[in-house]
Amino acid sequence: MNGQTSEMLSMREQEVVAAYVDGQSYKEIARNLGIAPATVRTHLRTVYRKLGVTSRSELAQAQANHAGTGTRRSDADLVAELALELDEAMRRERIFARVLRIISKQGDDLDGVVDAVLDHALKICEAEFGILFEYRGDLRFRAMRTRNIAPGFGDWLAQQGVFSVGADTGLGRLVSRRATVNIADVRGEDTYRAGVPLRLATADLGHARSFVAIPMIWGERLLGAFTIYRTRVHPFNDRALELAQLFSDQAAIAIENARRQTDG
Repeated sequence: MNGQTSEMLSMREQEVVAAYVDGQSYKEIARNLGIAPATVRTHLRTVYRKLGVTSRSELAQAQANHAGTGTRRSDADLVAELALELDEAMRRERIFARVLRIISKQGDDLDGVVDAVLDHALKICEAEFGILFEYRGDLRFRAMRTRNIAPGFGDWLAQQGVFSVGADTGLGRLVSRRATVNIADVRGEDTYRAGVPLRLATADLGHARSFVAIPMIWGERLLGAFTIYRTRVHPFNDRALELAQLFSDQAAIAIENARRQTDG
């Protein structure tokens, strides 16, 4: 990065730019620099605006030879935001394509498909663990598959087998709404303070804080819930929810295909 560009960017912005151009993801940059992924995105948006670039490749070129632009500040902000959105959309498409390839290779192995879906969902949504719940009707669920779950929480779910949930729990709300339930802090709701067993297990045994449950629906039928958890208070934003829904849809397809083959 030449002298003019270096003067425009702070030391931290230069570090973020170098890592981003090198191909690192937001999560990798955040981990290496000790900051939050959202902070990485904020830095990049500022850098895009300052340098007047609209893509990662233009940003790389600006490292070697920056040319100022006469773009007005408000326009530059918009261009930077749109450019970052495009970068993120392309990254989501690449990851989704990778998941589809993995699913196709698993064939009839339902467990393999579900594990692949959960693994990639956790990675792209920057979550620590996930659970695929099968819905048995009448507010009853069973943990069908888990990834990276704390042993104590896993043992508790195994002991429960098929269990009932209250209408005011996250899973209970998902059943009634047939829509995503996004909880900023599982310890901050009345269900935790009231000592509801599932919520206590989620928070105390699973060490979860932020949580989202996505319905798995086939036609008009609720198959279950695709849930991902963060062990810190960091609510899932719209982008993460969009991706979680995408993965949930793939899990629903895999489950329904497996059932059809079994019935056949």
